[in-house]
Amino acid sequence: MNSLADLSQRQLILFDLDGTLVDSARDLYASMNMALAELGRPTVTEQQVRTWVGKGASQLCSCVIQYQEHGLNPELQQQLLQRFLAVYQRHLCVDTETYEGVLEFFDYCQSKQKTLACVTNKPFDAAHSLLKQLNILDRFSLVIGGDSLINRKPHPEPLLHTMHYFEQKPAHTLMIGDSRNDVEAARAAHVDCIVLSYGYNHGEDIHACSPQMVIDSLAELIPR
Repeated sequence: MNSLADLSQRQLILFDLDGTLVDSARDLYASMNMALAELGRPTVTEQQVRTWVGKGASQLCSCVIQYQEHGLNPELQQQLLQRFLAVYQRHLCVDTETYEGVLEFFDYCQSKQKTLACVTNKPFDAAHSLLKQLNILDRFSLVIGGDSLINRKPHPEPLLHTMHYFEQKPAHTLMIGDSRNDVEAARAAHVDCIVLSYGYNHGEDIHACSPQMVIDSLAELIPR
């Protein structure tokens, strides 16, 4: 077994949200097309959205506009972002669901009295509301959104802030994510990182960013 999978010395576990704990792409896709329709713009496909998600709402909207306009248009991107966030806030949890193994892993962590924090680039209000609607908000002692601090992943600030908040050192902390953002943020914060193979990574093979460990389900981290 990879030594990273031994959680006995870890007290603080940091989780990314979209693509790690929950499959939210269908709601992101539906909300994006509703926002585009309201602006009188062409729609996009679910597969396109699944490829473009993983680096936050602003980047998602940027990808849509670049695809449609064959180039970057900051004014249109901001217009779409504002409309998309408003629509998505109303349709956060229509088809979104937790991945298999997530709840089981939460139960294991709780039985071992681990401290869990959600560190996501999703806006705080959307992340908080989604976790609440999925009935898993109470699993977390802290939620950090993409707009909670000055910097967001891949900057290490969200991870460093959370460790400082709980007075935990890197050696007793683990980051679990699904994208290059998570790997690079953890690396910069000197925190070990495990990534899921099934998540959103902006269309890039997760192995390309040289993660320390890749797993197919959080259930793999539960000792049998």
